[in-house]
Amino acid sequence: MLGGAGREETLKMTQPKRYNTFSDELKRRFGCKVQRISVDAGFTCPNRDGSLDSEGCIFCGGHGSGSYGIRRDLAVAAQLEDGKEVMRRKYRASKFIAYFQAYSNTYAEVRRLREMFNEALSVPDVAGLIVATRPDCLPDDVLDYLRELSCQTYLWLELGIQSMYNRSLKLLNRRHDHSCSVDAAQRAGSRGLRVCAHVILGLSGETREEMLAMAGELNRLGVDGVKLHLLHVMKGTRLAEMYRRGEVEVMGRDDYAGLVCDFLELLDPRILIHRLTGDGGHDNLIAPLWSLKKFEVLNLIDAEMERRGTSQGIRFSP
Repeated sequence: MLGGAGREETLKMTQPKRYNTFSDELKRRFGCKVQRISVDAGFTCPNRDGSLDSEGCIFCGGHGSGSYGIRRDLAVAAQLEDGKEVMRRKYRASKFIAYFQAYSNTYAEVRRLREMFNEALSVPDVAGLIVATRPDCLPDDVLDYLRELSCQTYLWLELGIQSMYNRSLKLLNRRHDHSCSVDAAQRAGSRGLRVCAHVILGLSGETREEMLAMAGELNRLGVDGVKLHLLHVMKGTRLAEMYRRGEVEVMGRDDYAGLVCDFLELLDPRILIHRLTGDGGHDNLIAPLWSLKKFEVLNLIDAEMERRGTSQGIRFSP
């Protein structure tokens, strides 16, 4: 059983973590509060434009996975200016990272990428970029450009690995296999790019042992960061239809928190933790509804790590 999340057992969010957080890395690097601002540059994806498919991944909605609340009616610079005001009021942030999140943000010619990324970096107090993409959208000329850009600014490449199991990738309708993810991670790493891998926990058909084996695979690939997502069901997705038909299930809160703690124990302690649970907006989330209470979930993970007396990498074997 997990430790309870009551007042006496819940850890304060300001208490030092037992894992290597991305937020602490930003504070060390920039010496101030830094917040990510999601932007939509109008990219699409080979899984939607007909190159591979036209329906997309089963978890991806009409505006791209995880990209809710973006002002798509604005240009990139204007989206960032709009986001800066919100982040200053809400978090008292001083600097910002432009997060190209919606769809596949390397799925274009280098000329267009250069235009979009330069526009973002021209905005005052934007100190770097995060570029999210698919493993099959990273030709060598794009990676070479990102290496060039990384010499000029703080840059992360987010790579949607999701799972190391091809049967799970087929379930998700990813239209690429794991060898494609391995190749992309290795080619990016060989250029010195910081790579953050996205992984989904709780996929139907994966055992707990298989999910935990993903930690070892991330260690082997030498990624620099990880975003863990629980499988969550959003409106307007093919996954929502499958969920209603009873074809997929979602994890319970305690099971997910315990799994994350086990995963962290196996993960190389140098890997930065960018996220430990998915974000689903109140208006769009179907299940699991417990994930809406993000800080309760994070506090539960922290409390369980504290109860165990454990930390990231305690079971890591180089």
